[in-house]
Amino acid sequence: MKPRHMLMGVALAGAAALVLFGDKAPSDTVAEAVERKPARAPATSVAPATKADSAAKGALGEASILRLVPREELIGEVGEGSFKSKDGVFGGQNWNPPPPPPTAAELKPPPPPPPSAPPLPFQFLGKAAADGQWEVYLGRGEQTFVVKKGMQIDGTYRVDAIAPPTLTMTYLPMNQVQQLNIGVIE
Repeated sequence: MKPRHMLMGVALAGAAALVLFGDKAPSDTVAEAVERKPARAPATSVAPATKADSAAKGALGEASILRLVPREELIGEVGEGSFKSKDGVFGGQNWNPPPPPPTAAELKPPPPPPPSAPPLPFQFLGKAAADGQWEVYLGRGEQTFVVKKGMQIDGTYRVDAIAPPTLTMTYLPMNQVQQLNIGVIE
């Protein structure tokens, strides 16, 4: 061990002893204000005296603490010579030509989307091949439907094709075709 390590160890032990055994009683004394002599005025004044400056002078001609002046009053609003201007520190120039005015077709709102069939309300429960034809078991709430090709369900849906992995149905009020995934052939 080097001598400087031993010196640092002794200093650490001394600091630990002060922490453990030092005086921990709080000080009940109050620090009194110090009276200062007025500073000499500079030979040249940087800014002319204002009402706030004259009001800040005490009865003995001593200077007291003045109020803070808002930043906007000192350097102006953003964009008026400050670094936070809209164009950055050095400003900017846009040399691109202005965009052409919009045409009447561009101003017209786009047409609403065409109406579409609601999503299929059925849940696939299972399927079976009977007599060379597929039967699909569908559920809707508490109801269960056994459907084959060409059947109608509640006059709203018609089963067009059953070809695993899809069941093709037509929503009759809008004559729109929809598909339901029924899984692959097992």
